[in-house]
Amino acid sequence: MNRDDHTFRLGQVLVVCAPSGTGKSTLISMLRDEYPDFGFSVSYTTRAPRGSEQDGREYNFVTRDQFVAMRSRGDFCEWAEVHGNFYGTATRPVEEMLHAGRDVLFDIDVQGAKQLKKTFYKGTYVFLLPPSREELVRRLEGRGTDSAESIAKRLANASGELAQAEWFDYWVVNDDLDEAYRELKSVYLAGRCKPALRPGILGNIMDTWKNNG
Repeated sequence: MNRDDHTFRLGQVLVVCAPSGTGKSTLISMLRDEYPDFGFSVSYTTRAPRGSEQDGREYNFVTRDQFVAMRSRGDFCEWAEVHGNFYGTATRPVEEMLHAGRDVLFDIDVQGAKQLKKTFYKGTYVFLLPPSREELVRRLEGRGTDSAESIAKRLANASGELAQAEWFDYWVVNDDLDEAYRELKSVYLAGRCKPALRPGILGNIMDTWKNNG
């Protein structure tokens, strides 16, 4: 595709964050089902492969020294240490997909999103909100997979995450799933129309006036 053509569009970074139990996985799955061409960046990790996981498919498995060296070079747009292991997203593969016009979807936590915004500040950052604390408790208890202690911890984490919601570009309240999906979809589609992602479109269209007197 010619970058000078008015149809050329750079890819969009779409970041979706939410407290556990808000319904983020369901909404992201719905979006990916309707728009299956989202790019996906294989993360790097220092943990060992599990089960049938393969290097380069689920994760890029590296040693701790390799990860630290990559981090020192500034290769990661976001990284974190979880349970003693490092996880990170390399910047270059994401940039390559974006320059090819492919949108990239990130399902990460708030701290990862804050790091990501330093590199991809033109992205679209969405925070999914539960309608209330009571409803979040009901959903967490309804899953039947968490102990009372785990639920209490998730609620405490949710409070801290909600305090960070103010710097996101959009808020979507997941009270009604269908309505929440319509809003998330609308945000995604609107983001695709940002002028920053359509380089050359205005100039090329204005040129049609010059060429026709």
